[in-house]
Amino acid sequence: MPPVLLPASAAAFAPRSAPNVVLNTKVDPWLTATLKRINRVKRPLNSVPQHFRCLTETLSSPSAIWTLCFLMLPKAPESELQKDENPLVEALFNYQMITVEAYIVHVDMVSQNEVAFKLTPETIESLVEYHKDIHSVDTAAATWNWSEKEVQIKKLQDDFVQAANRFVYRTNAIALEGLEEDGAGELLCGRSEEVRSAIMGLFLPLLPPPPPPRVVDVVRPTPLLPSSTGVENWWQPTMSHSYPNTMDSWRVVPSSPQTTSAGDSSSTWATMGVNDMQIPSPSSSFSETYTTDCDSPPEYYNAPMTTAPYDSSMTAVSIPQLPLPSTILQQQCSTSMGYGGFDWARYQDFALPFAM
Repeated sequence: MPPVLLPASAAAFAPRSAPNVVLNTKVDPWLTATLKRINRVKRPLNSVPQHFRCLTETLSSPSAIWTLCFLMLPKAPESELQKDENPLVEALFNYQMITVEAYIVHVDMVSQNEVAFKLTPETIESLVEYHKDIHSVDTAAATWNWSEKEVQIKKLQDDFVQAANRFVYRTNAIALEGLEEDGAGELLCGRSEEVRSAIMGLFLPLLPPPPPPRVVDVVRPTPLLPSSTGVENWWQPTMSHSYPNTMDSWRVVPSSPQTTSAGDSSSTWATMGVNDMQIPSPSSSFSETYTTDCDSPPEYYNAPMTTAPYDSSMTAVSIPQLPLPSTILQQQCSTSMGYGGFDWARYQDFALPFAM
């Protein structure tokens, strides 16, 4: 896209002069209809030079001022605005209407097919005054103080003056349809919103410098002392070393028919320490032969008599010999299976010693 060259009158702080008009070799019908509508005196518009002369004279008139948009801005800084319950009263006393006006400096209907507007000095003055008295105060109050804050505010105001004088709004040439008598006009088709957004974008906020970096001390956890109780010790059960001094003789299960008396048992448990205590291995007080009448070799169920106390240093425990189910099933079992001649009349002789 070739660069667009604007006339000298479009430069910042340049005085107003006749607009630069460039027409095509064939004039669009809508432009001819617009020029005929705004001219009080009928002028011939049969050629391109006639259109050029009519359009240039109309746009060079001192009254050829276009209204681009309207801005609703506060009258005072935010801290000085009046508060009222009625929003209509509050709006009437606290806000003002600024009319954004401009004049045409460039018309190009050949390459870019556009028209360029430049703000009038009165509009620039109103915007600069608002920026200095209201916008700068509000943006300064919204930031924290630093050593060069006033210098930055002054620079912000100077930049706005330059931006307002350089502001040029460019739009499609069809905008000339809004042309009225004496060269004045108004933007149509929602172009006023574009101008309003562009002008409000010139009001930049005051950007303070970044705050100095803060040195944050790293808080390290205090190590636990050896005597302190940690979380890992909360759920560990405590060993209780309290043992009864005496025990009832009938609660002691002997390991053999030859048991000690109640007095000996009491003295033994009373003088025995934690490390000296030994648990006898459980065993039956008698052994009986387990026989069958089958032809296979007899199998025995022997529960060994254990009278020796339990030794904690033992690494193996004697397991009683039990007949496997496979050996029992291999035998020819029948109704003749007995209990090896066991006499049930003598069952009292084999009563358990711990039975009541």
